[in-house]
Amino acid sequence: MINLKPLLISGREVLPLIEGGKGISISNGESSGAWAAAGGVGTFSGVNADSYDAQRRVIPQIYKGRTRVERHEELVAYAVTGGITQARTAHERSNGKGRIHMNILWEMGAAERVLKSVLEGAKGIIHGVTCGAGMPYRIAEISAKFGVYYYPIVSSARAFNALWKRAYHKFSEWLGAVVYEDPWLAGGHNGLSNSEDPAKPESPYPRVKALRALMNSFGLHKIPIVMAGGVWWLKEWKDWLDNPEIGPIAFQFGTRPLLTKESPISNAWKKRLLQLKDGDVYLNHFSPTGFYSSAVKNEFMQELTQRSERQIPYSVEAVGEHTAELMIGPAARARAVFVTPHDKERAEGWIQRGFVEAMRTPDSTLIFVDADKKREILADQTACMGCLSACNFSNWSCNEQNTTGRKPDPRSFCIQKTLQNISHDGDIDKQLMFSGHNAYRFASDPFYANGFIPTVQQLVERIATGE
Repeated sequence: MINLKPLLISGREVLPLIEGGKGISISNGESSGAWAAAGGVGTFSGVNADSYDAQRRVIPQIYKGRTRVERHEELVAYAVTGGITQARTAHERSNGKGRIHMNILWEMGAAERVLKSVLEGAKGIIHGVTCGAGMPYRIAEISAKFGVYYYPIVSSARAFNALWKRAYHKFSEWLGAVVYEDPWLAGGHNGLSNSEDPAKPESPYPRVKALRALMNSFGLHKIPIVMAGGVWWLKEWKDWLDNPEIGPIAFQFGTRPLLTKESPISNAWKKRLLQLKDGDVYLNHFSPTGFYSSAVKNEFMQELTQRSERQIPYSVEAVGEHTAELMIGPAARARAVFVTPHDKERAEGWIQRGFVEAMRTPDSTLIFVDADKKREILADQTACMGCLSACNFSNWSCNEQNTTGRKPDPRSFCIQKTLQNISHDGDIDKQLMFSGHNAYRFASDPFYANGFIPTVQQLVERIATGE
């Protein structure tokens, strides 16, 4: 057993156990409400959340607009309706216990509009807002306006320092906690900076210690830190409890709540979690957000990896080592580009294997795909609905021009499409499956022996024992 003391979070003493908010429809009102009912903090996703018809069937998010801007407005409407729906569901499911938080990505399309509208439509039943994926300077002001606490997600003391000095010091009374998310172990998008090596993970203790020292210098001694990413058994973190170098601490669980009765993911997904091995989840750089992310190795990730491996630099004129002419495009409209002799040989080999379509990237390279994949990529780029504030894949941006100004990047993918698919019973091998790096522990943890899937209540009770 461990000495797990309640903490004051979002205005109420609760277990210092927080359900991590997971993207599209993966943390919903049922799962987060159940977590709150168990005495902790439940977190539903405010990223394109589901809404339902009169028979409680999920309303498919189908876009009818002819332009990206029209479809973007449809997406915002879906997001607001879904967010309010999930907040109400969580509130009802919680039975007045625990706390309910909403998780948003600052880099999602129209994040401020969606957040304000959901908080307005669900007044009094959302107690906190967790926000990461970017530098959410405005989250403090918005939360304070609605009388809810804010929980910025950072991966370093340096990031929080910038947020505090620019904005948060003005709204310190509504700072609920600071979430430290381990950029090497957390699932989904990760906050690795350009100075950090994705292949060289750093211990979280000195990084969190530095964060606490910084917070103390701002007078935030009583504000908790939430440790997120890589947390499985609390007995492995007992040295963090009642530790003056760490201060008040709570723990966030993103991966373990996936495998519960209330979790909305498919049975196939739950079964796969029980079968994962160490190394099956890895950091990659394919996300159209530009962030690193952690996902399960499957056919979807394998195809993206191979797509980028079939890549060569080119120039439109013979220059330097780019002396070999390569004809690309349909025979009737083929155009010449110049590559190195070695790369021409590689390209011809790919073409012989059926990867006959050369697609230009924003970085003056070509990738080689088959005809079906090219059609899929172009169709997905054309169907963009602006789900991100800026998308490398489609070149959408939430600015006056609605574009990043760069070419669409065929090395990436439509994240809205694949996350909607996998969260609504899509093929788990052919869709993006985000996960924390500790997911392989499901297979060896005795709690899940013989394929046991607990209720949220059972999981929270188990975690509180230290395991």
